[in-house]
Amino acid sequence: MTIDDQNTISQLIRKRAAMHRSRVYAVLIDTPEAEAAKSADFWSAALGVTARPFPPAPEFTTLHQALPGLIMAVQAVDDAPRIHLDIETDDIEAETARLIALGAEQVSQWQECRVLRVPGGHLMCVLPVESDPDTFRAQANVWP
Repeated sequence: MTIDDQNTISQLIRKRAAMHRSRVYAVLIDTPEAEAAKSADFWSAALGVTARPFPPAPEFTTLHQALPGLIMAVQAVDDAPRIHLDIETDDIEAETARLIALGAEQVSQWQECRVLRVPGGHLMCVLPVESDPDTFRAQANVWP
C-alpha cells in the first residue's frame, strides 16, 4: 500500500465518521389534552385503524399501521392543535445543526428531543433513533 492509498483511506474514514443519518420517524397529531381521546377515536375511525394507548408515555395514542413504515399517533398537549413530524437520527447535535442551517430555530428541549420551529411556523422534533436498527439503516438519509 502506498502513502497515497493510506492517505485516501484515512480521509474516507474521517469523512465517514463525520456523517450522520436521519429519517422521518413519526407524524403526530397534537391535540389539546381535553380532546385527545375524542381525536384518537376520530382518527382511528377515519383511517380505519386501531387506536392503542402507549403505556410508557400516556400522552400518546398510536394509530396502528395508519402510515406503513412510520408511526402515527395522537399526542395530548397543553397547546393549540397542530400536526408535527418527528425526525429520528443517530446524531442529535449534527441533525439539529443541519436543520438550523436550513432555517429552523430551536425553541425548546425535552429530554434528548430538540423541538424546532421551521420556516412557515410548523414545529418538528429531532430525537434519538427509535425504530429498529435495520429499518433505520435501510431508510435513513446519510448527511455529511
